[in-house]
Amino acid sequence: MILVTGGAGFIGSHTVRALHGMGEECVLLQRRTPAVPARLADLRVDMAQGDVADLESLRAVGRRHTITGIVHLAVTLPWEAGNDDAIAAAGRTLDGFLNIARVAREWGVRRVVTASTIGVYGGVAVDGALSEDLPLPTGHFHVIPTLKKVTELLAGQLAAEAGVEFAAARISGTWGPGGHLPDPFFPAPSLAHAAAHRVAPDLTGLARPPYAEDALDLCYVKDTGRALALLQLAPALHHAIYNVGSGRATSNAEVIAAIASVEPAFQFGLPSGDVPPARWLDTTRLREDTGFSPEYDTAAAAADYIAHLRAGSPR
Repeated sequence: MILVTGGAGFIGSHTVRALHGMGEECVLLQRRTPAVPARLADLRVDMAQGDVADLESLRAVGRRHTITGIVHLAVTLPWEAGNDDAIAAAGRTLDGFLNIARVAREWGVRRVVTASTIGVYGGVAVDGALSEDLPLPTGHFHVIPTLKKVTELLAGQLAAEAGVEFAAARISGTWGPGGHLPDPFFPAPSLAHAAAHRVAPDLTGLARPPYAEDALDLCYVKDTGRALALLQLAPALHHAIYNVGSGRATSNAEVIAAIASVEPAFQFGLPSGDVPPARWLDTTRLREDTGFSPEYDTAAAAADYIAHLRAGSPR
């Protein structure tokens, strides 16, 4: 059985669904409730209420289930810790990561897949494909990539000294059912939502104004979840860090064109601007070690997401 922390969340729920499709049973750890989330109600999943920062609640899962692998997606951010307490949030995140390592060793699990982010490449002076062996800058510019770089380093140390196999997944920009709306970093979810409900897009939640030429490695969440499941189940991995994405850059203009092919009434454009050269994740390692390739191109992703939104989901 695979323990998935954060398994009721956006990427986590799709990872659970992918693991289920590959014949694996999952137990989901949730802080707030042991209830099965509606988005997974059609699957047979086991639930456990607990917190990765609470070692005893983690150990209780191991007493009830035989855990053979862990996908660790849960994270505590400052605005979730109360009173914007950045120190408490960082402490809970690191405590949770170390507790996962502790129980992984105690249970003898074969592998821990832990979520990192494309954001760790922020500040890297490379255009085009981003490979896992690029040196990363150590400066801080956002809490998420900072914490992910720290846990990647810890994973390498623990793999070498504690005998726990870790695979860190640097996850690209991900969109699809259950995702952030708005996503502060790219407009694709807001554009799809507007087209599905035939309203004007609201892009005010973005961190900066978007342009037509803005491009990033954009991956549909069903592909992201499947990639994480493959990393967990691969017979052997030859690296400690894997890029997880589509392996190509997708521009906002391409997203708009794909959405318009599904909803021709969606007539919307973004201004052109002076944007940096496109960058994307080199997914060679992922393809070679797991056989992964995306099943959803931009058009298929837009069609699937809009159908999901029109079926009644707010996200």
